[in-house]
Amino acid sequence: MVPLGRLEEQICELAGHLAAATCRFLVLLGDFDMREGWVAWDMPSCAAWLSWKCQLSSATAREHVRVARAIRGLPVIRGEFAAGRLSYAKVRALTRIATADNEAGLAEIAAPMTANQLERFARAHRTVSAVDDAAARVRRRLTYRMEGDGSLSVTLHLPPLQGAVLLRALRAASNDLEHPYEREGIAADGVSVRTSRAQAPTSSSLADALVAVAESFLAGKVATAANPDVYQVIVHAGADVLDGGTANVRDGARRAGAGAVGGVSAETPAGAGPAAPGLCHVEDGPAVSVTTAQMIACESTLSWMWHDRDGTLLDVGRRRRRPTAALRRAVRERDTCRCRFPGCESRRVDLHHIQYWRNGGRTSLKNLISLCKYHHMLVHDRGYIITASPGGVFTFTRPDGRAIPASPALPGTDGTIIGCHDAEITAETIVPAWYGERLDLDYAIATFFANAANREHAEAAA
Repeated sequence: MVPLGRLEEQICELAGHLAAATCRFLVLLGDFDMREGWVAWDMPSCAAWLSWKCQLSSATAREHVRVARAIRGLPVIRGEFAAGRLSYAKVRALTRIATADNEAGLAEIAAPMTANQLERFARAHRTVSAVDDAAARVRRRLTYRMEGDGSLSVTLHLPPLQGAVLLRALRAASNDLEHPYEREGIAADGVSVRTSRAQAPTSSSLADALVAVAESFLAGKVATAANPDVYQVIVHAGADVLDGGTANVRDGARRAGAGAVGGVSAETPAGAGPAAPGLCHVEDGPAVSVTTAQMIACESTLSWMWHDRDGTLLDVGRRRRRPTAALRRAVRERDTCRCRFPGCESRRVDLHHIQYWRNGGRTSLKNLISLCKYHHMLVHDRGYIITASPGGVFTFTRPDGRAIPASPALPGTDGTIIGCHDAEITAETIVPAWYGERLDLDYAIATFFANAANREHAEAAA
């Protein structure tokens, strides 16, 4: 039997190796994310790829990607992490407050603390450094313009309190309320990243959340309005667009009432009238792609209008309703309210017809599947084949015939964890110099900011 003292040494030594190997893992992950290697797997984000390929939970994967991005610009903290002197828990806390200017001081003060103490210190640091700058107060202003490709550009200025309300709503819509960081934005794949005052956070995730808030508001208006068309976004699409040019329909245009639409293209020829079979545009707005029109037709309210060749309205067809509330509940229950594309756990989903409705597919439980907006567009755009099996099992096949596994197997191991890094690790490397004292949080915060001020004075004097 291994002596108890030696057992303790082995645990601490292995913890140091784990920290160093985790640093190496995150450095590789940061490079993979920067080079967008996850795009080749049709994943909406690096976090989604990591969750799928490395068998992590979605929340853990998002946090790993956030830390991997942060340590790329923090060489001091990354060095301590790589040497096994800082654990992942400590680095995770530090990356929420660290910048290139203060990381050296933070690494120094973090060394003797436990991970729990450092978490408390990081929260306090964020509180005292969030100064209510009166110069940041601006009057309310929103301006927008239509770009040449039909897309919408918006510039928004709000006072701090109103801005916080808006960000809270957007984070709620994007299911990101776990870490309400005052000075953090959301990156393109949905992972929180720290930004400086000079760097405005740009984010497709927040943009999607803003669209979701607008859709929710309009949906509430549509449900109670005497004339719901006033609150609907109307998309005009010709017969060839929704039926692939195969339907035997009189010259006419179909009208789809849907939510917000993206994917602008020049599908609609200039000057096309309402009878044009290739018509595809937002009512009184820009053109949209055929793929976008076909995607929203999966669950939007459809009605058709028949026109003669001169554009004169001849007849209005009956409405075709979306899935009923009971059917939507059944699909959500079966799909656990998540996207069914392999590796995706998004809760913001559309209902997709496996056999397209325009091709005779029924609006039934076995012909409906939950897909997030990204993978919904991907299935329409790239022609993925979805096969439904008994028991609610779905198989996704690429157009080239290759099936996408639901959860790929982890690769085989090569060597030991010691071979994953080049740090010199002992049983004492990761153990902090802490002997059970209580953390004097006020003193720690005051000392840190005093040391930072002293360094600034010394640099200025030099």
